[in-house]
Amino acid sequence: MTLGMLLLVFGGGTLVLSSLLPFVVKPLLMRLGIMDVPSERSSHDRPILRGLGLAVLIAMMLSLVAVFLFALSVAPGADASKYLLAIGVGTIAAGLLGLGEDLWGLSVPVRSALLLIIAGVSSAAMLWIADQSEEAASSRWVLGLNVAALPLWVLVVLCIYGVLFISSYINVANFMDGLNGISGFHGVIAGLTFSLAGGLTGAVWLAVSGLILATGFAGFLPWNLTKPGAFLGDVGSYLLGGAIAILSFAAFVDGLPFLATIGPMVIYFGDVGVTLVKRVRAGHKWDEPHKEHVYQRIQQLGYSHVWASGVAALCTLLTSLLGLASIYADIFGSLALLVGGLTVLIFYLALPRILPAREL
Repeated sequence: MTLGMLLLVFGGGTLVLSSLLPFVVKPLLMRLGIMDVPSERSSHDRPILRGLGLAVLIAMMLSLVAVFLFALSVAPGADASKYLLAIGVGTIAAGLLGLGEDLWGLSVPVRSALLLIIAGVSSAAMLWIADQSEEAASSRWVLGLNVAALPLWVLVVLCIYGVLFISSYINVANFMDGLNGISGFHGVIAGLTFSLAGGLTGAVWLAVSGLILATGFAGFLPWNLTKPGAFLGDVGSYLLGGAIAILSFAAFVDGLPFLATIGPMVIYFGDVGVTLVKRVRAGHKWDEPHKEHVYQRIQQLGYSHVWASGVAALCTLLTSLLGLASIYADIFGSLALLVGGLTVLIFYLALPRILPAREL
Protein backbone atom coordinates (compact mmCIF):
# COMPACT_ATOMS: atom_id res chain seq x y z
CA MET A 1 0.00 0.00 0.00
CA THR A 2 1.42 3.40 -0.96
CA LEU A 3 1.90 6.25 1.51
CA GLY A 4 -0.98 8.14 -0.11
CA MET A 5 -3.33 5.20 0.42
CA LEU A 6 -2.18 4.78 4.02
CA LEU A 7 -2.87 8.46 4.73
CA LEU A 8 -6.27 8.28 3.05
CA VAL A 9 -7.38 5.15 4.90
CA PHE A 10 -6.15 5.94 8.40
CA GLY A 11 -6.50 9.72 8.24
CA GLY A 12 -9.94 9.54 6.65
CA GLY A 13 -11.05 6.84 9.07
CA THR A 14 -9.98 8.91 12.07
CA LEU A 15 -11.80 11.97 10.75
CA VAL A 16 -15.03 10.01 10.29
CA LEU A 17 -14.79 8.42 13.74
CA SER A 18 -13.94 11.70 15.48
CA SER A 19 -16.82 13.47 13.74
CA LEU A 20 -19.44 10.82 14.53
CA LEU A 21 -18.44 9.44 17.94
CA PRO A 22 -19.65 12.61 19.78
CA PHE A 23 -23.20 11.50 18.93
CA VAL A 24 -22.56 8.52 21.22
CA VAL A 25 -20.24 10.12 23.76
CA LYS A 26 -22.16 13.36 24.33
CA PRO A 27 -25.31 11.75 25.87
CA LEU A 28 -23.07 9.74 28.19
CA LEU A 29 -21.26 12.87 29.38
CA MET A 30 -24.58 14.64 29.91
CA ARG A 31 -25.88 11.78 32.07
CA LEU A 32 -22.66 11.91 34.11
CA GLY A 33 -23.11 15.67 34.50
CA ILE A 34 -19.59 16.53 33.36
CA MET A 35 -19.94 20.27 32.89
CA ASP A 36 -17.37 23.08 32.82
CA VAL A 37 -18.58 25.69 35.31
CA PRO A 38 -17.14 29.22 34.80
CA SER A 39 -14.26 30.06 37.15
CA GLU A 40 -11.42 32.57 37.47
CA ARG A 41 -9.60 30.80 34.63
CA SER A 42 -12.62 30.50 32.30
CA SER A 43 -13.24 32.62 29.22
CA HIS A 44 -16.90 31.60 29.00
CA ASP A 45 -19.82 32.78 31.13
CA ARG A 46 -22.13 29.74 31.26
CA PRO A 47 -21.79 26.03 32.05
CA ILE A 48 -20.71 24.03 28.98
CA LEU A 49 -20.38 20.29 28.47
CA ARG A 50 -16.78 19.12 28.75
CA GLY A 51 -15.05 15.81 28.20
CA LEU A 52 -15.84 15.48 24.50
CA GLY A 53 -12.16 14.76 24.03
CA LEU A 54 -13.20 11.20 24.93
CA ALA A 55 -14.55 10.89 21.39
CA VAL A 56 -11.20 12.04 19.99
CA LEU A 57 -9.39 9.59 22.27
CA ILE A 58 -11.49 6.66 21.09
CA ALA A 59 -11.09 7.66 17.42
CA MET A 60 -7.32 8.03 17.68
CA MET A 61 -6.98 4.87 19.76
CA LEU A 62 -8.82 2.76 17.19
CA SER A 63 -6.78 4.23 14.34
CA LEU A 64 -3.43 3.84 16.12
CA VAL A 65 -4.22 0.22 16.97
CA ALA A 66 -5.27 -0.44 13.37
CA VAL A 67 -2.18 1.13 11.81
CA PHE A 68 0.08 -0.71 14.29
CA LEU A 69 -1.50 -4.05 13.39
CA PHE A 70 -1.15 -3.21 9.70
CA ALA A 71 2.54 -2.30 10.11
CA LEU A 72 3.12 -5.46 12.14
CA SER A 73 1.56 -7.62 9.43
CA VAL A 74 3.55 -5.98 6.63
CA ALA A 75 6.98 -5.83 8.29
CA PRO A 76 7.19 -7.61 11.67
CA GLY A 77 10.01 -6.26 13.81
CA ALA A 78 10.55 -3.13 11.71
CA ASP A 79 11.12 0.24 13.37
CA ALA A 80 7.77 1.54 12.12
CA SER A 81 5.70 -0.94 14.12
CA LYS A 82 7.83 -0.33 17.23
CA TYR A 83 7.43 3.44 17.00
CA LEU A 84 3.70 3.14 16.36
CA LEU A 85 3.29 0.88 19.41
CA ALA A 86 5.21 3.27 21.67
CA ILE A 87 3.37 6.31 20.31
CA GLY A 88 0.00 4.62 20.70
CA VAL A 89 0.58 3.43 24.26
CA GLY A 90 1.94 6.77 25.45
CA THR A 91 -0.74 8.85 23.74
CA ILE A 92 -3.62 6.69 24.95
CA ALA A 93 -2.20 6.63 28.49
CA ALA A 94 -2.05 10.44 28.54
CA GLY A 95 -5.67 10.66 27.40
CA LEU A 96 -6.82 8.12 30.00
CA LEU A 97 -5.05 10.09 32.72
CA GLY A 98 -7.00 13.15 31.63
CA LEU A 99 -10.21 11.13 31.65
CA GLY A 100 -9.50 10.11 35.24
CA GLU A 101 -9.04 13.78 36.11
CA ASP A 102 -12.39 14.65 34.47
CA LEU A 103 -14.29 11.85 36.21
CA TRP A 104 -12.80 11.77 39.69
CA GLY A 105 -10.28 14.57 40.06
CA LEU A 106 -6.79 13.39 40.98
CA SER A 107 -4.55 14.80 43.66
CA VAL A 108 -1.52 16.76 42.46
CA PRO A 109 1.00 14.15 43.69
CA VAL A 110 -0.85 11.27 42.01
CA ARG A 111 -1.35 13.16 38.75
CA SER A 112 2.28 14.32 38.69
CA ALA A 113 3.59 10.82 39.39
CA LEU A 114 1.48 9.30 36.62
CA LEU A 115 2.58 12.02 34.20
CA LEU A 116 6.22 11.28 34.96
CA ILE A 117 5.65 7.53 34.50
CA ILE A 118 4.00 8.06 31.11
CA ALA A 119 6.76 10.41 30.02
CA GLY A 120 9.51 8.15 31.36
CA VAL A 121 8.25 4.99 29.71
CA SER A 122 7.65 6.83 26.42
CA SER A 123 11.11 8.43 26.42
CA ALA A 124 12.91 5.20 27.30
CA ALA A 125 10.97 3.27 24.65
CA MET A 126 11.76 5.79 21.91
CA LEU A 127 15.46 5.84 22.80
CA TRP A 128 15.62 2.05 22.86
CA ILE A 129 13.99 1.83 19.42
CA ALA A 130 16.32 4.46 17.98
CA ASP A 131 19.38 2.82 19.59
CA GLN A 132 18.50 -0.57 18.08
CA SER A 133 17.56 0.89 14.70
CA GLU A 134 19.41 -0.05 11.55
CA GLU A 135 17.63 2.73 9.66
CA ALA A 136 19.71 5.75 10.74
CA ALA A 137 17.72 8.76 9.59
CA SER A 138 20.46 11.06 10.87
CA SER A 139 22.72 9.98 8.02
CA ARG A 140 20.42 11.86 5.64
CA TRP A 141 19.91 15.10 7.58
CA VAL A 142 22.68 17.53 8.37
CA LEU A 143 21.68 18.24 11.97
CA GLY A 144 19.94 14.97 12.79
CA LEU A 145 20.65 12.95 15.94
CA ASN A 146 22.22 9.49 15.63
CA VAL A 147 21.20 7.81 18.89
CA ALA A 148 22.99 4.53 18.06
CA ALA A 149 26.35 6.34 18.07
CA LEU A 150 25.87 8.08 21.43
CA PRO A 151 27.49 6.97 24.72
CA LEU A 152 25.32 5.74 27.57
CA TRP A 153 25.58 8.92 29.64
CA VAL A 154 24.20 10.99 26.73
CA LEU A 155 21.29 8.56 26.40
CA VAL A 156 20.56 9.01 30.10
CA VAL A 157 20.56 12.80 29.67
CA LEU A 158 18.27 12.49 26.66
CA CYS A 159 15.89 10.27 28.64
CA ILE A 160 15.74 12.82 31.47
CA TYR A 161 15.12 15.55 28.91
CA GLY A 162 12.36 13.45 27.36
CA VAL A 163 10.65 12.96 30.72
CA LEU A 164 10.65 16.69 31.45
CA PHE A 165 9.74 17.59 27.87
CA ILE A 166 6.74 15.26 27.54
CA SER A 167 5.33 15.74 31.04
CA SER A 168 5.65 19.53 30.87
CA TYR A 169 4.00 19.79 27.47
CA ILE A 170 0.99 17.81 28.63
CA ASN A 171 0.55 20.46 31.33
CA VAL A 172 1.19 23.24 28.80
CA ALA A 173 -1.54 21.95 26.49
CA ASN A 174 -3.90 21.79 29.45
CA PHE A 175 -3.10 25.40 30.45
CA MET A 176 -3.65 26.61 26.88
CA ASP A 177 -7.06 24.96 26.45
CA GLY A 178 -9.08 28.04 27.35
CA LEU A 179 -10.83 29.27 24.20
CA ASN A 180 -13.08 27.70 21.62
CA GLY A 181 -11.01 26.40 18.74
CA ILE A 182 -7.54 26.87 20.21
CA SER A 183 -6.82 23.20 21.00
CA GLY A 184 -8.51 21.90 17.86
CA PHE A 185 -6.50 24.24 15.66
CA HIS A 186 -3.33 23.29 17.52
CA GLY A 187 -3.91 19.58 17.04
CA VAL A 188 -4.58 20.00 13.32
CA ILE A 189 -1.50 22.17 12.69
CA ALA A 190 0.87 20.06 14.80
CA GLY A 191 -0.42 16.83 13.30
CA LEU A 192 -0.09 18.06 9.73
CA THR A 193 3.41 19.36 10.48
CA PHE A 194 4.57 15.97 11.76
CA SER A 195 2.82 14.21 8.89
CA LEU A 196 4.58 16.42 6.34
CA ALA A 197 7.90 15.93 8.12
CA GLY A 198 7.42 12.19 7.94
CA GLY A 199 6.57 12.37 4.26
CA LEU A 200 9.62 14.51 3.48
CA THR A 201 12.03 12.24 5.35
CA GLY A 202 10.59 8.86 4.52
CA ALA A 203 9.39 8.17 8.09
CA VAL A 204 6.05 6.59 7.14
CA TRP A 205 5.13 5.92 10.79
CA LEU A 206 5.46 9.67 11.52
CA ALA A 207 3.48 10.68 8.44
CA VAL A 208 0.56 8.39 9.32
CA SER A 209 0.50 9.01 13.10
CA GLY A 210 0.76 12.77 12.51
CA LEU A 211 -2.25 12.68 10.21
CA ILE A 212 -4.20 10.63 12.76
CA LEU A 213 -3.52 13.40 15.29
CA ALA A 214 -4.60 16.12 12.83
CA THR A 215 -7.81 14.43 11.69
CA GLY A 216 -8.73 13.39 15.23
CA PHE A 217 -8.87 17.02 16.37
CA ALA A 218 -10.31 18.24 13.06
CA GLY A 219 -13.36 16.07 13.71
CA PHE A 220 -13.81 17.71 17.12
CA LEU A 221 -13.70 21.32 15.87
CA PRO A 222 -17.31 21.53 14.55
CA TRP A 223 -18.61 20.30 17.92
CA ASN A 224 -16.51 22.92 19.70
CA LEU A 225 -17.26 25.89 17.43
CA THR A 226 -21.01 25.51 16.90
CA LYS A 227 -23.73 26.12 19.48
CA PRO A 228 -24.29 24.91 22.15
CA GLY A 229 -20.61 23.95 22.04
CA ALA A 230 -18.58 21.44 24.01
CA PHE A 231 -15.07 21.36 25.48
CA LEU A 232 -12.35 18.75 25.22
CA GLY A 233 -11.96 18.47 28.97
CA ASP A 234 -8.77 17.15 30.53
CA VAL A 235 -9.12 13.93 28.56
CA GLY A 236 -8.75 15.94 25.35
CA SER A 237 -6.07 18.40 26.47
CA TYR A 238 -3.92 15.64 28.01
CA LEU A 239 -4.38 13.61 24.84
CA LEU A 240 -3.36 16.61 22.74
CA GLY A 241 -0.27 17.43 24.79
CA GLY A 242 0.78 13.81 25.07
CA ALA A 243 0.38 13.06 21.37
CA ILE A 244 2.29 16.16 20.23
CA ALA A 245 5.13 15.78 22.73
CA ILE A 246 5.57 12.05 22.15
CA LEU A 247 5.55 12.48 18.36
CA SER A 248 8.03 15.34 18.67
CA PHE A 249 10.43 13.35 20.85
CA ALA A 250 10.11 10.26 18.65
CA ALA A 251 10.92 12.28 15.52
CA PHE A 252 13.89 13.89 17.28
CA VAL A 253 15.52 10.64 18.39
CA ASP A 254 14.82 9.12 14.97
CA GLY A 255 17.08 11.73 13.41
CA LEU A 256 14.98 14.73 12.41
CA PRO A 257 16.51 18.14 13.20
CA PHE A 258 15.43 19.58 16.55
CA LEU A 259 13.82 22.65 14.99
CA ALA A 260 11.64 20.49 12.75
CA THR A 261 10.30 18.64 15.78
CA ILE A 262 9.79 21.66 18.07
CA GLY A 263 8.23 24.10 15.59
CA PRO A 264 4.56 23.41 16.46
CA MET A 265 5.29 23.81 20.18
CA VAL A 266 7.12 27.14 20.26
CA ILE A 267 4.07 29.39 20.75
CA TYR A 268 2.52 27.21 23.45
CA PHE A 269 5.77 26.84 25.40
CA GLY A 270 6.45 30.58 25.04
CA ASP A 271 2.98 31.68 26.16
CA VAL A 272 2.92 29.44 29.24
CA GLY A 273 6.55 30.05 30.18
CA VAL A 274 6.43 33.84 29.96
CA THR A 275 3.06 34.01 31.73
CA LEU A 276 4.22 31.84 34.63
CA VAL A 277 7.42 33.88 35.04
CA LYS A 278 5.42 37.11 35.11
CA ARG A 279 3.01 35.75 37.71
CA VAL A 280 5.77 34.45 39.98
CA ARG A 281 7.64 37.77 39.75
CA ALA A 282 4.40 39.55 40.68
CA GLY A 283 4.09 37.42 43.82
CA HIS A 284 1.27 35.14 42.62
CA LYS A 285 1.22 31.38 43.07
CA TRP A 286 2.09 29.72 39.76
CA ASP A 287 -0.79 27.21 40.01
CA GLU A 288 -3.56 29.67 40.86
CA PRO A 289 -6.40 29.95 38.29
CA HIS A 290 -6.01 33.02 36.10
CA LYS A 291 -6.72 34.52 32.69
CA GLU A 292 -3.36 36.11 31.93
CA HIS A 293 -2.14 34.00 29.02
CA VAL A 294 -1.50 35.92 25.81
CA TYR A 295 -4.40 34.30 23.95
CA GLN A 296 -6.75 35.17 26.84
CA ARG A 297 -5.59 38.78 26.94
CA ILE A 298 -6.22 39.05 23.20
CA GLN A 299 -9.76 37.78 23.70
CA GLN A 300 -10.26 40.23 26.58
CA LEU A 301 -9.56 43.10 24.17
CA GLY A 302 -12.92 42.32 22.58
CA TYR A 303 -11.92 39.78 19.94
CA SER A 304 -13.91 36.59 19.45
CA HIS A 305 -12.75 33.19 20.65
CA VAL A 306 -12.17 32.05 17.09
CA TRP A 307 -10.23 35.22 16.22
CA ALA A 308 -7.93 34.93 19.23
CA SER A 309 -7.49 31.19 18.71
CA GLY A 310 -6.81 31.81 15.04
CA VAL A 311 -4.02 34.25 15.84
CA ALA A 312 -2.30 31.66 18.04
CA ALA A 313 -2.83 29.05 15.32
CA LEU A 314 -1.39 31.30 12.60
CA CYS A 315 1.74 31.99 14.64
CA THR A 316 2.06 28.25 15.34
CA LEU A 317 1.75 27.56 11.62
CA LEU A 318 4.58 30.02 10.89
CA THR A 319 6.94 28.49 13.47
CA SER A 320 6.03 25.02 12.19
CA LEU A 321 6.92 25.93 8.60
CA LEU A 322 10.20 27.48 9.72
CA GLY A 323 10.97 24.31 11.62
CA LEU A 324 10.22 22.12 8.61
CA ALA A 325 12.61 24.18 6.51
CA SER A 326 15.44 23.13 8.84
CA ILE A 327 15.27 19.61 7.38
CA TYR A 328 17.21 20.92 4.39
CA ALA A 329 19.27 23.62 6.16
CA ASP A 330 22.89 23.62 7.28
CA ILE A 331 23.99 25.03 10.63
CA PHE A 332 23.87 28.64 9.46
CA GLY A 333 20.50 28.21 7.81
CA SER A 334 19.15 26.59 10.97
CA LEU A 335 20.37 29.51 13.06
CA ALA A 336 18.55 31.89 10.71
CA LEU A 337 15.40 29.78 11.00
CA LEU A 338 15.75 29.78 14.79
CA VAL A 339 15.92 33.57 14.78
CA GLY A 340 12.83 33.63 12.56
CA GLY A 341 10.91 31.39 14.94
CA LEU A 342 11.86 33.49 17.96
CA THR A 343 10.78 36.61 16.07
CA VAL A 344 7.34 35.08 15.51
CA LEU A 345 7.15 34.20 19.21
CA ILE A 346 8.12 37.74 20.27
CA PHE A 347 5.49 39.16 17.90
CA TYR A 348 2.84 36.86 19.39
CA LEU A 349 3.78 37.77 22.96
CA ALA A 350 3.53 41.49 22.10
CA LEU A 351 0.07 41.27 20.51
CA PRO A 352 -1.94 42.18 23.66
CA ARG A 353 -0.04 45.47 23.76
CA ILE A 354 -0.18 46.34 20.06
CA LEU A 355 -3.66 45.19 19.05
CA PRO A 356 -6.39 47.85 19.30
CA ALA A 357 -9.20 47.12 21.73
CA ARG A 358 -12.65 46.41 20.33
CA GLU A 359 -15.93 47.43 21.87
CA LEU A 360 -17.64 44.53 23.60
